[in-house]
Amino acid sequence: MADAFEDEAEQTVTIGEYIEGIEAEELKADLVLGGDEGKECTYSKGYMKRQAIFSCLTCVPNGNAGICTACSLSCHDGHEVVELWTKRKFKCDCGNSKFGVFVCKLWPNKDPENGENSYNQNFKGSYCTCGRPYPDPNSEEQTEMIQCCICEDWFHENHLGLGSLEQIPRDEEGEPLYDEFICQECTVSCCFLKLYPISILASSNQKAAPVHAESGTVSGEKDIENAKKEPNIEKDNACNQSSSSTCILGIDINSKPVVFGKKEPMFLSKSWRNHLCRCSTCCDYYTQRGIGYLIDKEDSLEEYEKMAKQKREEKLQQQEGAELNFLNTLNHVQKMEILNGIADMKNEFRSFLESVDTSKPVTPEDVQGIFENLVKKKKQRLL
Repeated sequence: MADAFEDEAEQTVTIGEYIEGIEAEELKADLVLGGDEGKECTYSKGYMKRQAIFSCLTCVPNGNAGICTACSLSCHDGHEVVELWTKRKFKCDCGNSKFGVFVCKLWPNKDPENGENSYNQNFKGSYCTCGRPYPDPNSEEQTEMIQCCICEDWFHENHLGLGSLEQIPRDEEGEPLYDEFICQECTVSCCFLKLYPISILASSNQKAAPVHAESGTVSGEKDIENAKKEPNIEKDNACNQSSSSTCILGIDINSKPVVFGKKEPMFLSKSWRNHLCRCSTCCDYYTQRGIGYLIDKEDSLEEYEKMAKQKREEKLQQQEGAELNFLNTLNHVQKMEILNGIADMKNEFRSFLESVDTSKPVTPEDVQGIFENLVKKKKQRLL
């Protein structure tokens, strides 16, 4: 009688797939960490516009403290650490009064508290309106989560307050068509976005734009086109009080109430922040509501990831430069020995790949055979 259970087949990958997987994981880590190598505590940099933050539940179980990448590695290794991805305007708490007698190894002389830091349920390892952890140990299948660009909490796609998941803007392959997302609670503080043309919303979530009762025109659409022709309107991503006082909405945003209706999330199109007015009146409006960061280019995740990619490229170039400098310190014989060894290894791998089916997995025996052949060739060259 056949066994009721069979041993699971060992998961295998090809050499190409393995290398691609490593590079993808390295890039993913760099994007999350913003290119931070985790060598220095970020406390001296103050309230950074955006950085990767962690919460140590071993040291601060109530979750009202956050630590930087370096401290998570050096000070809290082996602790129960929650990865929070990125947070804006945050200063590392490691070793301050919230940690009791615990002292930060990298920057021990910290103020008792960082009063401008903001904490939410994520620091306790809870997310979404359901307050569940991620990954959820009680769930067989993990539901994808997306982050609100205002409160920075994470939400399960089926807990967004939508009638159907089909309302989430996606292309035919299921990839998101939106650049950023605002949860239904935060749309209250961002209801002024309804004064803008529907072009700032991702396509499948488009709705009719508000209409001016006195003119019957779509709110802001013509004004934005006119503003693009104005030479004095600032095109950068920060408020400049010396810029033109012309509002691209053509109204006083403070005196124009927006009828919100049903609270529902917003899915914003790519570069939607660039369309926001930066006149002095609108800038004051954003500041009063604590959302001035929306017009700061460095606040967006797109810019954060762009910075991370740039740092990654610089790091790879530095590594190549360091290797070249190392070679320059060697004499001719030493250089030739190293270069010949590298050439032999490349040739051995090339010969191996040409002689086998590369779609099949590489076994430990295969790798051992490659290095045994390299040793044999070196011995032959010395004879």
